[in-house]
Amino acid sequence: MKVAVVGAGVMGLAAARAIAQRGHDVTVYEQFELEHKRGSSHGTSRIFRLSYDEEEWIRLAQRSYELWRELEHESGRTLLELDGLVDVQQEPARRLTALRGMGISVDELSPADALERYGFAYDDVDTLVFTGEAGISLADATIEALAEGASAAGAEIHEHTRVDSLDDVPGDCVVVTAGGWAPKLLGPGGLDAEVTRETVAYFHGEPIPSLIDELNGQFFALTAPGVGVKAGWHKAGHPTDPDEEGEPDERIVEAVQEWVRRRLPRVDPEAFRVETCIYTNVPDERFVLERRGRYVVGSACSGHGFKFAPAVGELLANLV
Repeated sequence: MKVAVVGAGVMGLAAARAIAQRGHDVTVYEQFELEHKRGSSHGTSRIFRLSYDEEEWIRLAQRSYELWRELEHESGRTLLELDGLVDVQQEPARRLTALRGMGISVDELSPADALERYGFAYDDVDTLVFTGEAGISLADATIEALAEGASAAGAEIHEHTRVDSLDDVPGDCVVVTAGGWAPKLLGPGGLDAEVTRETVAYFHGEPIPSLIDELNGQFFALTAPGVGVKAGWHKAGHPTDPDEEGEPDERIVEAVQEWVRRRLPRVDPEAFRVETCIYTNVPDERFVLERRGRYVVGSACSGHGFKFAPAVGELLANLV
């Protein structure tokens, strides 16, 4: 079968690799260059975790973990660095139950433990949750590994080749992994998603376990290898047009700096670098992965998809 993939971010490349490895003739169309900074897949790192409240997400993360390790073996690259994750919730019982029910080892930390071991300051909760099978995925290295794997399996990747109409794309099947551009490509009613521009900031500091703080909205921090500590405020951005080159939101930068100042006392709270990325959001942070005639839709991923990319690629290949 001749299959076209529109968009060569992490989801598009994961899908292209999986589809090509099944023997299909795959062509990938990317409007920019690989590893561009206009979408959702760029940067040094993303949080990798198995830690969710719902078993369906944990199960998908576990499958993704298996496929990450396969990709590492195939590429000869280190793509996951698992130094753990600390979850902060007022009531962590549901998460603890879900994780233990799926056989995942967890530690319950006191605020004193969290401060002494990791430099996380939380005297306003009773218990923090640590999972060891978590940490970061190396984003740029992952894009390179997936692109190499797709090409090795026979996929052709065309950079600087913009698609404005899916009707013009040749192939028996067209996989739409265009991130924030997917609603435009699919047209009215094709994808009911809100596209937002998010801001992340970088701080000077030593490597840390990943941290997700859900006490007031959701803030996060993780190691950015060779750079420092990356931190952000999840889903704080405003709706945007992805074709515009937006600027970082100073409101978010100030809020993240204040959060770092309060929660990460070992990290310099003045951001030295900021950047943006695109989220394509649907309700309940779910993914849209479905077949619609000739089209397979692989967007949106609601701002938490990177860790699932190898598994999402497999699921999209199953739909071809």
